[in-house]
Amino acid sequence: MQDKMILKLKDIYARYEELSRLMSDPEVIADTAKWTEVAKAQAEISETAQKYAEYAECERQLLSAEEAAKTETDADMRELFAEEAGVCRKKLAEIREELKILLLPKDKNDDRNCIVEIRGGAGGEEAALFAYELYRMYIIFCEHHRLKIEEIDKNQTELGGIKEVVFNVAGRGAYKLLKFESGVHRVQRVPETESQGRVHTSTATVAVLPEADDVEVDIKDEDIRVDVYRSSGAGGQKVNKTETAIRITHFPTGIVVTCQDERSQLKNKDKAFKVLRSRLYDYYNSKNQSAYDEHRKSLVGTGDRSERIRTYNFPQGRVTDHRIGFSLYSLDSFIMGDIEEMIEALAVAEREALLAGE
Repeated sequence: MQDKMILKLKDIYARYEELSRLMSDPEVIADTAKWTEVAKAQAEISETAQKYAEYAECERQLLSAEEAAKTETDADMRELFAEEAGVCRKKLAEIREELKILLLPKDKNDDRNCIVEIRGGAGGEEAALFAYELYRMYIIFCEHHRLKIEEIDKNQTELGGIKEVVFNVAGRGAYKLLKFESGVHRVQRVPETESQGRVHTSTATVAVLPEADDVEVDIKDEDIRVDVYRSSGAGGQKVNKTETAIRITHFPTGIVVTCQDERSQLKNKDKAFKVLRSRLYDYYNSKNQSAYDEHRKSLVGTGDRSERIRTYNFPQGRVTDHRIGFSLYSLDSFIMGDIEEMIEALAVAEREALLAGE
């Protein structure tokens, strides 16, 4: 009797073939929206279906080799067929493990763009300087993956640190790449602002939110207030005299979004609404207010030094992710955007946890 996994894979493969047939149907081709919907559905299961086809072909070869080994009269040929069967069994086991991973539930937000929010936490100016370094780290990492960065709002300090920065990351799989970065990041080092040479501990918080589409979040005019005010900070006479900064308050949730990055009021308003939609998408995907509060706390905590998902220890040149107990001793390159190995380790740990919970 076939196991449930194989039966499920057969259904997926049958669905894949049906979708492939529909993509060649003249009626579907004539309907652009329908064809796009079918193509998207086919693409979502394509890898799994093709891997199952590889599994089925390998299984067929195994049965053929086993049958030949039983009926072959020549001893040398029987040995060759037996060896072939052994190779097929090994390959089948490997493909089966790959199929297990492909069948794991996928995060529906993985392919989305995302909004990233970084704020200085405990530690004053040193926390703001660390927040800036995290911002630079993500910018370099995103550029390496050819993701587009668009700054939405930034509040800098006189020494070059960042009290808060909000930016959009656009590109396929942006959220998937950055979603594990949400939480409290802790730094241990001798601050540039410290003259005594003592190691200090400071924090910065990071929140990564999947970007929501317009149709997914209904923002009613009566539920919001849009305020226009003058941008703060450097920027010349135009910034000082022209009201281009935008603040949107959403009354039902209490969420407030600001944007003053652009000199155009319209562009700032568009960016602010983009952030608001993402925060509301995050909000409404939680079951209730308490679940939302708990979720936000899980993302960014309170910024306290004792809360952390990751520690950047400069004296030892070590970066440690406390969620999986994984350390790298390449902090200098890590803080300059080389965070690929850490992200992969987190993805593997999540996959293993899902497999263990089957």
